[in-house]
Amino acid sequence: MLIISGVLALFVIILVMSGIKIVQQSQTVIVERLGKYNKTLTSGINIIIPIVDKPRMIYWRFSRVDYEGRMMAVNRLVNRIDLREAVFDFPKQNVITRDNVVTEINAILYYQVTDPVKATYEIANLPEAIEKLTQTTLRNVIGEMDLDQTLTSRDTINSKLRHVLDDASNKWGVKVNRVELQDINPPRDIRDAMEKQMRAERDKRATILEAEGRKASQILEAEGKREAEVNKAEGDKQANILRAEGDAQAQIRRAEGEAQAIRNIMEAVAGTGSNPANYLLAVRYIETLKEMVDGDQTKTVYMPYEATGVLGSLGGIKDLFQLNK
Repeated sequence: MLIISGVLALFVIILVMSGIKIVQQSQTVIVERLGKYNKTLTSGINIIIPIVDKPRMIYWRFSRVDYEGRMMAVNRLVNRIDLREAVFDFPKQNVITRDNVVTEINAILYYQVTDPVKATYEIANLPEAIEKLTQTTLRNVIGEMDLDQTLTSRDTINSKLRHVLDDASNKWGVKVNRVELQDINPPRDIRDAMEKQMRAERDKRATILEAEGRKASQILEAEGKREAEVNKAEGDKQANILRAEGDAQAQIRRAEGEAQAIRNIMEAVAGTGSNPANYLLAVRYIETLKEMVDGDQTKTVYMPYEATGVLGSLGGIKDLFQLNK
């Protein structure tokens, strides 16, 4: 009886201990009673009925290192659901763009379980379902875009993936927070062609910029020459105007001086009764003869054509001299 009592006591203790469940923070446990959902255990100490209540097993993804030292993901059955944000690093896959280019893409997904009950009962294998949904959605999104758009529109692709995955996984009790494309690797020949194209585009831009620089330089040089010629013409114009005005003023001054001299001569000759015109002609005649003689080195004698007129003029000069005396 003592042995039986000890065995019964040990069985009761084990039974009671199995009814106490300690759940860690940010984890939860789905409990079924006789195969039917009963309740969800939260973090802390929880008590269930042994044998009658049993935690439900669910597939969850874990990362491990293989024998070659590479990281790989495996799905295992566990009885606890992690409510923290999890990361799915999907293996690289080949997708075809709209212009029929096979591209290798590696995506990463950030998700979080928001409803443990749906994550347990609405989908059989949650990690595999999320992986397959992401792969098919990625193929559909990339298939609607050209290769150039795929390489330059990562934000657009991420936004479309997150929107589609969030709507599809909502009934599974999962919230997709972010989807990122780690690598987009076109085929080698395509990359070489793209590099040649980019190099040609850079050379083209450099040639265009150089031509535009030469054009701007020639335009500025032509404008500088034109402005210099305009300024020079303006300067010559102003100089000619000033020179003409100076000549006009000089001629006016000379004319005024000659007019004053003629008036003085007329006033002086008027008292003698001689003709002032004869006097002026004689003076001009003598000045002209002087200029002719100064410019000729030979002995030349100039005879006036009208000697009597000249003598008459000389007579006028004689009368002027006598008047001055």
